[in-house]
Amino acid sequence: MKLCKGAVLALAVSYGLIYCHTNKSKFMLEQKGDSLTLIHITNPTNYILLPIEEAAEESRVRLDIGDAADTDMDIRLAQTKVDYWVPFVLPADAKTVTVRVQKSLGDALCWKEMKLSDTFDPSHTDKFRPVYHHAPLYGWMNNANGLVYEDEEYHLYYQYNPYGSKWGNMHWGHAVSNDLIHWEELPIALYPDEHGTVFSGSAVVDYDNTSGFGKNGIPAMVAIYTADNPEKQVQCIAYSLDKGRTWTKYKGNPVIDSKAKWNSKDTRDPKVFWHKETRRWIMILAVGQEMQIFSSPNLKDWTYESSFGEGQGAHGGVWECPDLFELPVEGTNEKKWVLLCNLNPGGPFGGSATQYFVGTFNGKEFVNESPSKTKWMDWGKDHYATV
Repeated sequence: MKLCKGAVLALAVSYGLIYCHTNKSKFMLEQKGDSLTLIHITNPTNYILLPIEEAAEESRVRLDIGDAADTDMDIRLAQTKVDYWVPFVLPADAKTVTVRVQKSLGDALCWKEMKLSDTFDPSHTDKFRPVYHHAPLYGWMNNANGLVYEDEEYHLYYQYNPYGSKWGNMHWGHAVSNDLIHWEELPIALYPDEHGTVFSGSAVVDYDNTSGFGKNGIPAMVAIYTADNPEKQVQCIAYSLDKGRTWTKYKGNPVIDSKAKWNSKDTRDPKVFWHKETRRWIMILAVGQEMQIFSSPNLKDWTYESSFGEGQGAHGGVWECPDLFELPVEGTNEKKWVLLCNLNPGGPFGGSATQYFVGTFNGKEFVNESPSKTKWMDWGKDHYATV
């Protein structure tokens, strides 16, 4: 192996290479056969910047600090050219760190273009980044999650891949606004852990402290989300006491594990709200091609109440991303409940779509007033994940 000076990478050899940074940080590359490369980092900086090539095959990359929450990320490490860099956050208090790459990639360009850095400039990552509509500074986003308002601040959480411009590695990204037009991007809210990657869900403010997460008069903001792993999808919760900036995952997760009862891998996207008439939290959960309703007094312990969907609406694809809310009927004193159901495929023009049902809800069961009709919120080919 070869030791380098300044900020220049040494020539890769069969045993490894070392990168030296001005603040004494360095890394060594150790290739172990054809299926594993270890990156040993001493005195780590804030980030190791990973070079990405969009056309490359994915490599499994893991920050290995010996924690049960250590998880693999699928990252398209550059082999022949670098399209952009993404930051892999390193623990601030560690003396040494190991990053595991489940490939050797031979003499691929990524080994020469990796960088240790205390800062990351995302300005080069997206030439066509929108100016008006919200988009993260880098990476991929899709479903809006955890839309909640507290203390004159709107929170937008969303499905987020910080390691590429394609779907995968789902985290919850986070942005806030006081007018729904100008958005400030904040650090990642929820990371994958031993239960899986962080799929869609919702968030509430527990003003009555039913969960017991509140402290010193500060109500907890509680996120309810799906954790996805190869075996199953389960429902988990986390809470924040600093206006959604940092989150603590509940030690009793998962709070719902549906696979054993309903034998479906597709159990996801919990939407939760407070139902004042029954003084219970209500969750509507997408399970296969139906919606299931649960209730809870405390956001931790959930009771199955009923199911909806068999023989009603469109079933061309898996049901996902539900919502259930009450609206006034224009020109009357009447109110009705609306259940949203997203599916993909199965829309009126073949793509994804949002269908809706209008009816009644008594805290336990939703009843559709037009069971023979399918109602589409939008007739386009890609209208999805509506909340």
